[in-house]
Amino acid sequence: MITPTIGLSGMRIAHLIESDGPGGAERVVAQLATRLQAAGAENVVFLPAHGEGWLAEQLCGSGVAVEHFHVDRAVSPACARSLTEAFRRRGITVAHSHEFSMAVYGAWAAWRAGIPHVITMHGGRYYAGRLRRRLALRAAVALSGKTVAVSAPLARALQDDLSIRESAVQVIPNGVPCQRPERVTLRDELGLAPNARLIVSVGNLYPVKGHEHLVGALARLAERHPSLHVAIAGRGDLEQPLTARAKGLGISHRFHLLGLRQDINAILAAADMFVLPSLSEGLPLALLEAMFAECPIVASDVGEIATALDHGTAGVLVEPGNPAALAEAIDALLSDPKRAANLGTRAAFRAVAEYDISQMVRRYATVYEELVPRRLFGSARQRQVTA
Repeated sequence: MITPTIGLSGMRIAHLIESDGPGGAERVVAQLATRLQAAGAENVVFLPAHGEGWLAEQLCGSGVAVEHFHVDRAVSPACARSLTEAFRRRGITVAHSHEFSMAVYGAWAAWRAGIPHVITMHGGRYYAGRLRRRLALRAAVALSGKTVAVSAPLARALQDDLSIRESAVQVIPNGVPCQRPERVTLRDELGLAPNARLIVSVGNLYPVKGHEHLVGALARLAERHPSLHVAIAGRGDLEQPLTARAKGLGISHRFHLLGLRQDINAILAAADMFVLPSLSEGLPLALLEAMFAECPIVASDVGEIATALDHGTAGVLVEPGNPAALAEAIDALLSDPKRAANLGTRAAFRAVAEYDISQMVRRYATVYEELVPRRLFGSARQRQVTA
């Protein structure tokens, strides 16, 4: 929790995101809005109409307001107009958009409303493959007071993709709260023997998360580690293909898909090791949660992961998309419990020092305070009264 400040008190912040499913960016929005609300700001989260409703559920009881937007076509002036009207009606003093689509619409609407705008990009570079999208995002950056990337590699990618100067993008790493589970029941749930070793991974079941390589690594380790199990918390389109692959490799009894879970801290507490086999990432929240849980970690060397793990001193880095390298790294830690425990301890110390959620929230609060002069607060309230 951050301490309420004069700069936040009375500030009205709009948070915009194009999805309200249980993803990393959505979780950042939920945590940021609720903590800013508790620190004295008023927050409104703008979500897509007819979405899943997951993010709205996370905000229940927090005091954070929810509004919905509708994008009726690929380029929707009506969406920009409705957002502008909502900003004015709510007396918004600063708008904060997450990821490509809302970066564009949020910048457009904030410009029309005459308020500062902040963009955060979390890792997806799907804008980069099409010139029209790159131009749209470049224009949004030009209209915005601040553009943020959650990792240094992503910041460099934005600079290259959009041909913008280095100083145009600020890095603010993600953060997570340190929460200890009340109950740890996963091993009983899976019916594991007392001597079983359990690897846990957390992430939606999409190709970019690289879970097929974790299945391949488990197959390579099956004979050497006959009590080894892998459990993945997440949902997605690859549930059936991953299950079929594990069955084809003869390891289906040791491969467990947990689905979407709310008890991630308890799942991590049950693990002997956390493995993140992603092919691309910014700074994944699951990695930070595993660090706080003191898990020994094996992770792909992508995005900001190497920085988070202090370039290998707080976890083992492996080449992405290489199940043989993944299996070798897992085997080395399973075979050396002392080293594994030391890595987990170092990861936890680093998480506390660098990735506690209070630091992320404080950094964003500083951005807002720099962009919003105090004299604008009164005019924003007046717009709300007269709208």
